[in-house]
Amino acid sequence: MTFEISAKDLCSQARCGEMQTAHGKIKTPVFMPVGTVGSVKGVLHRDLRDDVKAQIILGNTYHLYLRPGTAVLQRAGGLHRFVSWPHPILTDSGGYQVFSLAEKRKLTPDGCEFRSHIDGSAHFFTPEKVVDIQRIIGADIIMALDECPPGTADYHYARRSLQLTQQWLERGIARFRQTDPLYGYPQSFFPIIQGCVFADLRREAAEHAASFDCDGLAIGGLSVGEPAEVMYEMLETVTPLMPPDKPRYLMGVGTPVNILEGIARGIDMFDCVMPSRNGRNGMLFTSEGIINIRNKKWADDMSPIDTDGASEVDTTYSRAYLRHLFVSGEMLGPQIASLHNLAFYLRLVEQSREHIAAGDFTGWKNSLVPKLAIRR
Repeated sequence: MTFEISAKDLCSQARCGEMQTAHGKIKTPVFMPVGTVGSVKGVLHRDLRDDVKAQIILGNTYHLYLRPGTAVLQRAGGLHRFVSWPHPILTDSGGYQVFSLAEKRKLTPDGCEFRSHIDGSAHFFTPEKVVDIQRIIGADIIMALDECPPGTADYHYARRSLQLTQQWLERGIARFRQTDPLYGYPQSFFPIIQGCVFADLRREAAEHAASFDCDGLAIGGLSVGEPAEVMYEMLETVTPLMPPDKPRYLMGVGTPVNILEGIARGIDMFDCVMPSRNGRNGMLFTSEGIINIRNKKWADDMSPIDTDGASEVDTTYSRAYLRHLFVSGEMLGPQIASLHNLAFYLRLVEQSREHIAAGDFTGWKNSLVPKLAIRR
């Protein structure tokens, strides 16, 4: 994988560039829709490509390992072929599920023992096994196994957690470098920087991860309960220690405002379930603020969903009609809302790239942030 920076903002750390993967180019900053089990819920790949204009999507190692399983994926020739998505894919290692399934897992120096949320069966992930699984999945970018401590973790827990993540990283990188891709194209391995909300741990983690000279680096363990301002402080601590010529990936973040503030602090890649998940529940991110489409105030509003929207659905359907679909329990409602939100996020990062290249990103970002926080 290659990465070239094409422009930088003079008043912030924002930059835009281009990644080249085996399955295509990715312009950064980029937002990656989350397709946990090989699908972005309720959205056809055609619409992801042509309407949302997604450049890359995510899959999740934990979920794909459990279902459909590695045997099916290998028989298909990898996830790209299995889901008929010929564009770049990134897979999370399952580390976040280690965090979110705390009641069903046990951590050891060797790895993580957990029980399936599907049938309760017992499984064990090691750093090496997670690399092997992601080789079978065949994603363009694969992630190291890590532990994601909660944002409220104390210093003692955070330090022990980081030590475990660093040990797992060293083993994961060794396995990655000892093995070959299975489908005739290269894969890239990204370490994950942890350390909770403690600046010294974050610095230590960033320096350790950067020492392996991988194709890119990720920042994990943020937006997991800590205040947004603390997240921004951690980004300001970490990004200066990350190689300037490698892509920087902030995992699982977040709101449109979080993304703009992350870009301003030098982040290149984002993912989050928020646009699709919140859309399915009737929350729409629009150019004028946040809308709960279920509210009665939209019942006879015949105006478009978003007059400045990026998706075809935004001017095709009215707010009244979309509300009708939701209150009637029609599946088309969540589909339309998901398309709208995903297109909104992708348009937001596209506009960020344009304003970075034009040299006025900071002013544009500062004028937009207050609007995006409004609830209507």
